Amino acid sequence: MFTKILIANRGEIACRVIRTLRRMGIASVAVYSDADQEALHAVSADEAVRIGPPPSSESYLLIDRLVEACRRTGAQAVHPGYGFLSENSLFVDALASAGITFIGPSSRAIEIMGDKIASKELAKEAGVNVIPGHGQALENADEAVHQAALIGYPVMLKASAGGGGKGMRIAADETQCREGFERAQSEARSSFGDDRVLIEKFIDQPRHIEIQVLGDQQGNCVHLNERECSIQRRHQKIIEEAPSPFLDAETRRAMGEQAVMLARAVDYFSAGTVEFIVDPHRNFYFLEMNTRLQVEHPVTEIITGLDIVELMLRVAAGERLPFTQSDIRIDGWAMESRIYAEDPVRGFLPSTGRLTRYHPPTEDESIRMDNGILEGGEVSVYYDPMVAKLISCGPDRDAAIAAMGHGLDRFQVQGVSTNIPFLAAVIAHPRFVSGQLTTGFIAEEYPDGFDTPAPSGELHFRLMVLSVVLHQRALEQQATLSSSTAEPGLRVVRINGKSFYCEVELLDDGYAVSCDTKHLVLKTDWWPGRGVCRFECDDSVFFAGVECDRITYRVSHAGAVLEAVVLNPLVGDLYHHMPVRTLTDQSHLVLSPMSGLLVSVSVTEGQSVQSGQEVAVIEAMKMENVLRSERDGVVAEIHVQPGEIVEQDQALVEFETGS
Repeated sequence: MFTKILIANRGEIACRVIRTLRRMGIASVAVYSDADQEALHAVSADEAVRIGPPPSSESYLLIDRLVEACRRTGAQAVHPGYGFLSENSLFVDALASAGITFIGPSSRAIEIMGDKIASKELAKEAGVNVIPGHGQALENADEAVHQAALIGYPVMLKASAGGGGKGMRIAADETQCREGFERAQSEARSSFGDDRVLIEKFIDQPRHIEIQVLGDQQGNCVHLNERECSIQRRHQKIIEEAPSPFLDAETRRAMGEQAVMLARAVDYFSAGTVEFIVDPHRNFYFLEMNTRLQVEHPVTEIITGLDIVELMLRVAAGERLPFTQSDIRIDGWAMESRIYAEDPVRGFLPSTGRLTRYHPPTEDESIRMDNGILEGGEVSVYYDPMVAKLISCGPDRDAAIAAMGHGLDRFQVQGVSTNIPFLAAVIAHPRFVSGQLTTGFIAEEYPDGFDTPAPSGELHFRLMVLSVVLHQRALEQQATLSSSTAEPGLRVVRINGKSFYCEVELLDDGYAVSCDTKHLVLKTDWWPGRGVCRFECDDSVFFAGVECDRITYRVSHAGAVLEAVVLNPLVGDLYHHMPVRTLTDQSHLVLSPMSGLLVSVSVTEGQSVQSGQEVAVIEAMKMENVLRSERDGVVAEIHVQPGEIVEQDQALVEFETGS
């Protein structure tokens, strides 16, 4: 077995690998760019080596520097994590030439399976079901439109060398096909250095279900059952679970057998994932094979009791798999939520900045945290916006969902926006709870985007009572500092311009709150300064995020947010006389919705622009974002130039006022 291993990655996956190395007594070497000098993975490893400036093209993607880091530290092997060079056959060959072991499959397997054209042909030969489509790379947008007409809309355009949702577009007509081809090709070129684009039939109401495979260098290969990965946004998975709520034993067996057949066809060893699209009738079709560790591998680890990273190390060291297919089990249910630094309310645009508060839930028997950042750390424009993964488990799916809900409610992040409210709303959605999932779930259930929902019904009353109790607790804290008392009594709660009158009564072990004809007893030990409140009511335990600003309480639970102002009766009766602040008119400006690199400006000064017309393109966290005008007008001034780094809300283009 190796005694020292370098992790050619960053963030949560580097920290995840370090966790296993430490348990196995193997020394770890981290690499970092200038932007990551104080990052969690860099300070967690036994050694850390600087490899260059922040852009990944000048650091994490430089093969020579990674090989040199191995030589300098004496690392005998490299774990690539996922992304970056994890599926780069040239990297594998360079390590081999230097006498360093790559903890992953052979360069041949990576090369074949990393090419969607070659992998599809191999899958056909191996007897694996494949999706109807054109088997060659498209030459241009005209050919894309021609092939789409032959296949039939809707179609999927995707980068041949792609992954992670980059370089992928769905087209329902000729216009979308032309634009989708251009965007897919551009993203493929910038992300993978390979602008080949494929086209294939888009399966209606599809599920994305994948099979984890594992092989050794002696020819043994097994599958570790499936993961349901249908909850996706822009083809990027955000919630995964194992097992799938859709598969039956027969389909699971058939998919597993085909995944192993494909792995054997390419002499595969190490961990890999065969991804399938599954239609409503449980017909399944090969999508692609990822020749690396998947982001969502923890859910498989939980239901099988296996450490996939450890098994990758042992296979790379030449050891045989210590089990056969009949030994693989499914024990319980596991679910994973990807925590992204992005703003769901603003179209999921990336959010960058420093984490002024970062308190993930504490790990216990139902929660696992794979972290990639510390409080005070910075989310950079240079890398993927995922900062952590929250994994829950339980004896069944309902228990795993409940544990995930508690975990999300206990997650505190300030300084950047995150998708935590959206994740909490999704797992509480009746369609999700019932297991009726497709890759179109988010587009179908949130067609106008996500707006943090206000609570309604019993949840509204419960959170209103909670805000009243929190205010009472705050008064009690102030009383301890002034040797006075905080008498309970009548409170006026202002929510969205409406006033509610609540009577607070102090009990021996909690508070009784009455509002009109409704009554609730609530218990909590919350104290001002805590960002999470644990409370009991209705014979259940709940968690809520809490933000306080004197008399204003913002409480969040299960994706819903209630903002309440709690007042004494006299002030409450006068509160509606307070002036309302007016906002500055910025309708004549095109503002950058995020921080990022300005790729292009599509208009010129003096040009007439129509609503919906492309104005600029910004690249942030490896994705291109097209900015379109929200009004007709004439361009008065352009404030930026392509190649500049722009900040969120920075003015890019200004229209003539009155135009």
